[in-house]
Amino acid sequence: MTCFTCCFRPRSSFPTKQTVEINAEISSVQNAKLYSYKELQIATENFSPANKIGEGGFGSVYKGRLNNGTLMAIKVLSAQSEQGVREFLSEIVAISGLEHENLVKLYGCCTERDQRILVYGYLENNSLARTLLGGRNSNLQFSWKIRTKICIGVARGLAFLHEEVEPHIVHRDIKASNILLDKDFTPKISDFGLAKLFPETITHVSTRVAGTFGYLAPEYAIRGKLTRKADIYSFGVLLLEIVSGRPNKNKRLSAEEQNLLEMAWTLYEKGKLVQLVDNVLDGDFDTDEASRYLKVGLLCTQELPKNRPSMSTVAKMLKGEASVDEWAISKPGLLTDIMTLKSSSSAPHATSSATSKTQDKSSSSESTNTSHATMTFSSIYDRS
Repeated sequence: MTCFTCCFRPRSSFPTKQTVEINAEISSVQNAKLYSYKELQIATENFSPANKIGEGGFGSVYKGRLNNGTLMAIKVLSAQSEQGVREFLSEIVAISGLEHENLVKLYGCCTERDQRILVYGYLENNSLARTLLGGRNSNLQFSWKIRTKICIGVARGLAFLHEEVEPHIVHRDIKASNILLDKDFTPKISDFGLAKLFPETITHVSTRVAGTFGYLAPEYAIRGKLTRKADIYSFGVLLLEIVSGRPNKNKRLSAEEQNLLEMAWTLYEKGKLVQLVDNVLDGDFDTDEASRYLKVGLLCTQELPKNRPSMSTVAKMLKGEASVDEWAISKPGLLTDIMTLKSSSSAPHATSSATSKTQDKSSSSESTNTSHATMTFSSIYDRS
């Protein structure tokens, strides 16, 4: 595990060249408030371990209370991580100023003393990975009504990013640990460090793979071809997790039950898809609605991207405003198939390029590092 002690050692008051460049980037972004290091230090009681509510590959998250009494989640990126610099800027550029009920609220950042700190609104009910899928260690109760609320909320948030924001945004790391819940179980999509901006003229970006295995779309995992349909695939996996109450991969189960997608497809072919619903609900759910939700999950995870519905259509289907039966459901891109194809593919992805709707050749390129995890919240409960 990476040690982040170095983040808090005394530093020169003179900004480095890198910090100057970061500040220049931030100054061009509207609504990006700058917090002082001292203010955040006081808010977190000098970044006390008792206030740590999350930890991941690029830093730690602390609960903090500002001078005005507002509770915040303060994300401190590792000072030694170059990947952290890219994540830091990507997150600010992607969501600074965006307002939506189902997106985390980024209030600002701090670059003082060469720190890279992001300040978010505090969310009381942790992440889905910690609570719903966290081995039943949570005392939170996820009724069928709450689960449908979460599914619809995440779908609405993604539809907003994909279709309403200009330029469009592809999140690239939709997973249970990046869906946070407020006190009313309203879901908030978080962690935009891997996000890509998609201008209207761009159909896809070819890039090195970044994200979390198990949620990666086949075309992205194999060829590095990123479109909004990659997010839709990830959402489909997440949807199946929420309905079933289990992670997409569970090695503690029997071989035929370890992979959630494989199990869902097998049950669908047998006409027994509803058996996938979480036993904890003890039958207290609408059977037809649950079946519809599971079918939507399979629609989103189909192997061919063109067969996956848009997120706005997904949201309508989940709310019962559009028919699922009008869509033909084909076999999903299964993880075992992905690995087989990937091992047989020898072509490396050395660069990333954006492809225009008006031309087939690459119109731009950039270097992108592979990442298999971003910020995973391990605990967000209040500590007395």
